[in-house]
This record gives sequence, structure tokens and C-alpha cells, in this order.
Amino acid sequence: MVEDNLQGKYFSITDPININTVIYKVNKTEKEFAKNSPKYTVERLEYSEELIGEKKKKTFFIENPSPEGNPLIILSFSKEKVIVNMGFLDYDVIRISKKPMPMKFKTLYNEEETDYKDFAYTPNMQRPISIIDPETGEEIKPILYFDEETNEVRGKCKLKPYKRYFAFEIKSD
Repeated sequence: MVEDNLQGKYFSITDPININTVIYKVNKTEKEFAKNSPKYTVERLEYSEELIGEKKKKTFFIENPSPEGNPLIILSFSKEKVIVNMGFLDYDVIRISKKPMPMKFKTLYNEEETDYKDFAYTPNMQRPISIIDPETGEEIKPILYFDEETNEVRGKCKLKPYKRYFAFEIKSD
């Protein structure tokens, strides 16, 4: 069930203790930025968490939801795997998709410390890719820099050696 408040909408899910679910909203890049920017970007939803017995109740918040609805990526991390679901926030309900959205994802692993993937940002500082530590569900924050050759803001993520990461990117096709 989705509930309204003054700035957005919120909804709750319940996870077992050994599952960590995170949700991203998929944004289509505004027309004025679309020419030299990624077509889609991802925005991690903020949430609060409370323990209820042997489960965790997470309440997610969507700031400024689109009147047309918002596509969602729902990632549930356990010790052994990641379950990927697509969803859609309609006016007052969340629908889980049966038709997958084109999304590229992979596990990253390296035996040396490394910088991963140089990726572009939109002018309003949105990005098309997210790299997540599957043990904690936390996002690896990119280091931003200005590329003078291409005249755009770009990002790189520093990855630790001997550690696995989950990366996904929204594609336009």
C-alpha cells in the first residue's frame, strides 16, 4: 500500500533478517539534458527500518513521484544471491512487473584495488549506473571529476581487492 504525504509517497516491505532489500527509482533524462547524457538514470530510495520480531520492516520514500508513475528496481540481497524484480509505482499502488526492463547487471571482482568504469552524469547530477556491496546493500559512492575533453561530469568507483560487488545499469534499448 502506498501512502501520500506533502512531498511524496511512501510504502513498506518486510524482509527476513537475512535479506536486505534496496529499491531504486528509474528516471528518464529530461529533454533539455538528453542529447549528451544517459537516457535513463537511477536514484536510490531513502528508507527507515524497524525490527518486528524476526523480520525487518522497511519504509521507502519517493520524493516528487511522477504523475505518470515511476518504474522501480527492487534488489533483494542474501548471502548467496541477488533477486532482481521490476516494479511500478502507480498513483496509489505498487505493481510488480511481469515484463522485464532492459537492465545490464554483473558481479564485479578483482584481486587488486581498482577504479571501475568511467561513467557520465546528467547536468542535474544523476547517473545511469549503481555499484552495490551485496553484503551490506550499501552503494559504493563514486568519485566525481570534470572531464575537460568532453566537457562533462564523470564518476569512478574505487573497488577493494578480494571483494564482490553487484553493478547494474539501465539501458535505452
